[in-house]
Amino acid sequence: MFVINPKVAVSALVSLALLGCAREGELTTAGVITTRTACPAVAIPAATGDITLFNPENSRSAAAIDVVAHITNVRSTCDDSGEFIVSNATFEVHGQRRNTSGDREVVLPYFATVVQGGTNVVSKRIGRVALRFADGQERASTSATAQSQVLRSAATLPEDIRRQITRERKPGDADAALDPMADPGVRAAVTRASFEFLVGFQLTQEQLAYNATR
Repeated sequence: MFVINPKVAVSALVSLALLGCAREGELTTAGVITTRTACPAVAIPAATGDITLFNPENSRSAAAIDVVAHITNVRSTCDDSGEFIVSNATFEVHGQRRNTSGDREVVLPYFATVVQGGTNVVSKRIGRVALRFADGQERASTSATAQSQVLRSAATLPEDIRRQITRERKPGDADAALDPMADPGVRAAVTRASFEFLVGFQLTQEQLAYNATR
């Protein structure tokens, strides 16, 4: 199994690019009605949406920047009608180079991974996308796709947990003011049934460090 930094996976919660599709039901927590979906949230993890190539490779000076690229416009569709929930994501890659002389193709690796509960990587695939610069051209763009599959049963809340969360609470009830998500068992069940579909550049440790500190 491939491994991704759990901190990067968790930080994706802050940088959601798109939410999944179909509605599974409304959950009431702390007096707020929210809609939970079986489709995974689609996101670009923090620090993986950009890539910088240097020439020479071991330099990190601004004068040595060769190519920069970023992922944007992530969109997804989701089919949750079968045993597996299938999500298809499309995204754009835009790049810019410093030296515009000659035709050039720059191939960049990207990952598509499914994370359960914020930290558990259940699958990961590596793809490649090519930016093609014409002679004299400074910028280039392209698009790419990725797909994920999640077992529907794994993304479905147990019925007893669902009843506990959605049960109508009336004024005067002993637990009327209690947030069901404060129950560790309920919170753990919701976490286990929550999935994210993450897309980003497959960066080296040095590239990750550069993105985190620039």
